[in-house]
This record gives sequence, C-alpha cells and structure tokens, in this order.
Amino acid sequence: MNDILVCPNCNSKNRVGQVPSGRVPVCAKCQQALPWLHNGSDQSFASDLEAGVPVLVDFWAPWCGPCRMVAPVLEELAREHAGKLRIVKINVDENPQVSQNFSVRSIPTLMLFQNGRPVDTLVGALPKGQLNARLSPHLKH
Repeated sequence: MNDILVCPNCNSKNRVGQVPSGRVPVCAKCQQALPWLHNGSDQSFASDLEAGVPVLVDFWAPWCGPCRMVAPVLEELAREHAGKLRIVKINVDENPQVSQNFSVRSIPTLMLFQNGRPVDTLVGALPKGQLNARLSPHLKH
C-alpha cells in the first residue's frame, strides 16, 4: 500500500505506506492525524485490518447507485474521525474473496472491525447521522 493522503489541517499531500501496528498516519508537515481512507484488496485485507483504531470496511461496486451515495459520506467521516477510524473500500467485483468470506450478499455493506474481528454490520445507504450514531460507541473520543 502506498496512498496519498491530504492533510485537512495544512493541505499537505502525504505518501503513506504501511503504518506500524497500533499507530495512525500523521502529516509529515504539521503532525496532525490524517484521514485514513483507501482502497483495499483481497491480498491486502488482512493487513488492512491491522490498525490501532476501528476499521470500517465498505463493500461496494462502481455500478451501484447507493454505493456512490455513501462514498462522500465516508470521505467526510474519514476527515472528521482522523486518528480514530480507518476506512477501507473493497470493490466486490475486483475482490470477490473477501466479500465471500464475510457472506456479503447486498451492497453497500459496511462492516466495522475492532482488533481484526467484525463487531457491527450495516447494509444499505445510511444517512451520515445514523452512520455516525452506530460508529460512535466504538470510537475513542
């Protein structure tokens, strides 16, 4: 993984590789936590779950209208919960193994993982307020 994450504090672009276990990515310039959203894959999934924060996995497809409606909400949540949440997007068409492993039958499906284990599943395009309410008990405040 080598993602470019933009710092919401100073607008610096940061190239982020593998983040050490138990840590979150921070801006090289201002040291603020970065919004942690990236595309995952069947191959990267196990390491994508290795985070010191909860991981929200978005099972989606580009042809799915509700999935496209959820995408900007997830980007907002990544910015708002920088340092407290990691969001991994799994395109089910390109990465069928992970979706099969977790019996994803409908998209969008959002699964929240803590310590590598699923703790909550949300199916469908939820409004931001409802999604935030479901995530809130799992996030460090």
